[in-house]
Amino acid sequence: MISSIPKDKQLILFDGVCNLCNSSVLYVIKRDQNNTFLFAPLQSDIGEEIINTFNIDTEETDSIILYRPKERKIYHKSSAALHIAKKLSFPTKLLAIFFIVPTTLRNWVYDFVARNRYKWFGRKDSCMIPTPELQAKFVS
Repeated sequence: MISSIPKDKQLILFDGVCNLCNSSVLYVIKRDQNNTFLFAPLQSDIGEEIINTFNIDTEETDSIILYRPKERKIYHKSSAALHIAKKLSFPTKLLAIFFIVPTTLRNWVYDFVARNRYKWFGRKDSCMIPTPELQAKFVS
């Protein structure tokens, strides 16, 4: 299944029941002018396959993973968010400036938000179902 992801795309795995994550996916879709990204919930079959293939500890990383099939490489937490932002339209791409902040500090902030995301933004009972217009952006 991982091998079916086109090499010219990048896959964003997100927490499918998190309202903040779902809103972030819609934000990325709106600003992805070069059609770079595909999406799948962490809870999906492809999400589980990537988690198992790369031995990802879901206790440590449970909200966002960026998979680049061309390099067979993953990014998580703040690094994933910044690599995604870098590919989006202006002014969002300016967030890449935060790569100058040490990863430990960036991930501390990221983890703080991630730990509180359900409390602050809520959660759904099941993963988001994309509209027919957005279906092509999602990997089953």
